[in-house]
Parts: sequence; structure tokens; C-alpha cells
Amino acid sequence: MPTTSSKLTEWVARTASGDRAAFSKLYDATSAKLFGVILRILKDRARSEDLLQDVYLKIWQRADTFDRDIASPITWMATIARNAAIDVVRKHARDLQASDADVTEVPDTVPRADLVIEEKETWQKLEYCLGALEDEHREAVKLAYLNGHSRDEISAQLRIPVGTVKTWLHRSLKKLKECLVG
Repeated sequence: MPTTSSKLTEWVARTASGDRAAFSKLYDATSAKLFGVILRILKDRARSEDLLQDVYLKIWQRADTFDRDIASPITWMATIARNAAIDVVRKHARDLQASDADVTEVPDTVPRADLVIEEKETWQKLEYCLGALEDEHREAVKLAYLNGHSRDEISAQLRIPVGTVKTWLHRSLKKLKECLVG
């Protein structure tokens, strides 16, 4: 049985308070998905396993910054994992191009303020556009694109035919695109 977003939210909140048991549950419930996110980017199992541990350290350290009004817990954690994996790819590319003169340069690890603001505005607009969808369609979109469920899983969870799920997703994505672009 999949873990609910509200359960993940609870575990993140408890993790922010230093609750190791909640952090362990959070890890057990999400590590496979985050590992998949990292592996798709790095394409190296050993490096992905190492990075996954670093990602969970960041989640432990930043749990108090999670805002459920901006994103679901799995989206927030997947963003941390994705960004960490991209950083590894970029660092590897820089290392290959680095010369001795570059050795004294230390990259700034703090995210740029303009990018943080832009990301927050994007999430807010997405939430607004999602709110314009019918409840069932919004739920299907969130299950598919924020939680990573297949059409078959969504069909079973919402108790509707797979063809209906496909239609809802297609129409909802079209409406979201119009809302986001317009």
C-alpha cells in the first residue's frame, strides 16, 4: 500500500524536530523513488547510491524548510535529489575541464536568490492552475506526475477505467499548459 502524502508530510515535520524514527520511516518510504531519480541522471549505480546518502543528509538538515503549501513532500525531496545529481554531473564536467588556475576557485553552494524566487513563483502558478482543474482530474494529475504512479495504479486507486485516466491526464495537461503559458 503506497504511503500517503499526509503521512510523508508528518514524517518530514517530525524529522525537522529531530525524530530519528520518523526519518527512518521517511527513508524507507521514499528511498527507492529518490534513488531512481538520481540513477536516471547519473547513470552510475555506485555513484547514485553514494549520492542518495548525501541527499538524505540534506533532507535531515533542511526538513524545517519544507513548505507543504508549495510542494508535496515527495516532490520536495525529489527536487533535492535531482538538484544534487545535476550538481554532481556539472562538477564532473568542470573537473574534466579544470586547469591548475581553477584550483583556487571555490563554487558557491548557496542557491541564487533569483532562482529560488523563480522556482517558488513557478510552483505557485502551477498550484493555481491545478486548482482550476476538476477535483478528480487534479487528483489524477498529482498521482501521475507528482507521485509517479502509473495509469494502472491511478485506475485502481480512483476506481475508474484506465482509458478514462488517460483521457483525464491528456485533457488536464492541455488545460495546465494553457493556464501556465497564458
